[in-house]
Parts: sequence; C-alpha cells; structure tokens
Amino acid sequence: MPTLQQRIEGGLLGMLIGDALGVPYEFHQPQHLPGLDEIEFNPPATFHRAHAGTPPGTWSDDGAQGLCLLASLLECGRFDAEDLGRRLLRWYDDGYMAVDNRVFDVGITTSRALGNLRSGTPALEAGPASESSNGNGALMRALPLALWHRGTDEALAADAQAQAKVTHGHPRSQLCCALYCLWARRVLREQPSPYQDAVQTLRGLCARDPEALAEIDHLIRPFAEPDVPGVGYVVDCLRSARLAVEAGDFETVLKRAVLMGHDTDTTACVAGGIAGVRDGVEAIPARWRGFLRGESIYRPLLTELIHQVCERAP
Repeated sequence: MPTLQQRIEGGLLGMLIGDALGVPYEFHQPQHLPGLDEIEFNPPATFHRAHAGTPPGTWSDDGAQGLCLLASLLECGRFDAEDLGRRLLRWYDDGYMAVDNRVFDVGITTSRALGNLRSGTPALEAGPASESSNGNGALMRALPLALWHRGTDEALAADAQAQAKVTHGHPRSQLCCALYCLWARRVLREQPSPYQDAVQTLRGLCARDPEALAEIDHLIRPFAEPDVPGVGYVVDCLRSARLAVEAGDFETVLKRAVLMGHDTDTTACVAGGIAGVRDGVEAIPARWRGFLRGESIYRPLLTELIHQVCERAP
C-alpha cells in the first residue's frame, strides 16, 4: 500500500497530469477521439488537437488554479478567500502558476468572477450565483484543500464551499466541491466505500439546511449516472470523475476520463486527483511523470505540502 507521502504526491501529480493529458483532446465528441491505447500527451498525427500552440505536457487553468489554492494554504496556514482571490488575479493577469506564464482555456463564470474581484467585490461575493453559473471551474482546483486540511469534516466542507464562492456563487457548485473534498479525504485515509461515506457525511452536515439537502438529493443525486459524461456542468463532471475512477488502475482512469470527450482536461484532472491519492505516485506511469512540464513550479509546493502534512501526522 502507498504511504501517506506517496498518496499526497500522487494526488497532486494526478491532478496536474490529468489536466495536461486532457488538454489536446478538449472540445471533441467522444466518437471523434482516438482509441484508448492512443491517448497520450502527444495524440496521433492525424488527430486535430485542441490548443495546438500548447506544448504537450502543459496543464491548463485547472492545474494553475489548483496550485494558486495550494500556495495560498501553505503560506497563510488557513483558507483565506481574499488571498486566493488575489492569486487568481495574478494567474489571470501575469500567468502566475501557469507553465510558461501562459493563460488559456478560462471559463466564462470564472472570468466574470475575476472581473468582480478586480472591481473590488469581496472574494466571498465575487462568484456569479445564477443557476446557469454551475460550471466545474471551482471543482477542478479543490483537491489541494483536501490534501492539506487538518480540521474536522465540517471545517473541510465549509472551506471547500468557501473556496468555490470566489468564482462560483451558486450552492450547487459549492456542495459539489464539499463532496469532492470529503471523498478525497476518505481515499487519503484508506477508508472503505469512500464516496458513499462522503455523501452520507455531507448529508449529515446539511441536515438542518433543507435547500442544501434538496440540492444533494434531487439535483446532485450523488449515485446517479452523468446525464452527459465529460461535460463542463459541475454535477456531470463530478459524476463522470466517479465513473472514471471505477474503471481500474491510474492509467486506465485517466484514459477513460479523456474518452468521455468534451471537457477532457477537467474530467481527467478531477478523476486523476482521486486516482493519484488512491494509488500513490508510483502508480502513475513514469512516461507521464517525466513528460509533465512545470516541475520548477509545482515541486517546491509539493515538498512543502508533504512537510506540513507529515509533520502533523500521527
């Protein structure tokens, strides 16, 4: 079984590698994708890749925002919404935490939230809150919170929802982030039935909030199949990641996530984070670890994350 350190490293690299692996396949319908054995950082020569000017092995907005959140947590020692908001603006304006300082593939809801932040809106009020503002832009960056967090499940769920508010103000997005972080925590702790237990825990935490329970039971419907696999809607993204994680080993998980098509980088990012925590870093193919770009960006953060987590581990 992988050690705690291997699980943490696997989770962060799984998030980044999943994102980078999915980048060239984004926006394609599933039937137009290569076969499972051909899903690699470099697609087949005949495939019309997305983001053609982006070198293979480059993470997108998913990985960059996840690293913004991680850097904020490590430096502040707690979740600080205003600090995260400032870092997201640095990413958008200057390429902070982006490979080659290049920003691409920014979601509409996130762009609007960043505009609100720039105009002085408090970070916890910046995310658009309409029902149509439920893309997966907060879910995709949430994993570092679960890897780093030392508090109770209630505190973790609250922080997961708060980090979502910075860009996504609707409760549905926030609850999906809470469920994902509770799921990742249970995988990290090697608990049996981690997803099911996370669902029951979240329902318990929301027991006195009828609106939240309605979101969980009737809209999120945590054990349902995705209506459309692989799309950017936060609920379907979370469901798609769960299906992918059930597909097998780490490599198979990421390839199955990409083969759902559509928002391939985010589906693989969300699924890859969980699979990396479950299987540990050694389960990630060496060719993918070696091909991932941006090591000078993520490695110092990963080293400090491992130090902080292992220092307080029993």
